[in-house]
Amino acid sequence: MSSTFGGSIENMVAGNGILLVEDNPDEAVLTLRALRGHRIDTPVEVAHDGVEALHYILPSESPSVANLPRLVILDLKLPRLDGFDVIRRLRADPRTRLLPLVVFSSSAEDRDVGCCYEMGVNGYVAKPVDADHYHAAVGSILNYWMDHNLDPYRRI
Repeated sequence: MSSTFGGSIENMVAGNGILLVEDNPDEAVLTLRALRGHRIDTPVEVAHDGVEALHYILPSESPSVANLPRLVILDLKLPRLDGFDVIRRLRADPRTRLLPLVVFSSSAEDRDVGCCYEMGVNGYVAKPVDADHYHAAVGSILNYWMDHNLDPYRRI
């Protein structure tokens, strides 16, 4: 996992960042480019599979809510541990059950969408094929979750 832009890991630890969980390097670059195009000044980290994401969010030492990313953007089809298992584990842990979690997946299958919402995701966005629509979809995610949504951990 590496810091991609917008800040350092220290800022991420302060609970201000975005964790992008994406195994496909082309999709990761496309998403990061779209994030950058929306001129966010929020640090973004990339986890390349579900295991790496969980290690980041739930390290072996007990994380505090201040150490959590402000938003997780999660692909479903991941190596080692898929997105469904990541969702299950995050929602089962009392420290992360409120963590804003948006699925950004190429799957628009009703079964996947329904299952994710039943497990407690906060949003599900199908990845558009067209580059302009892809950019707009990432912008919509950012607009709501980073500009308008009140962080649930700031109220606890």
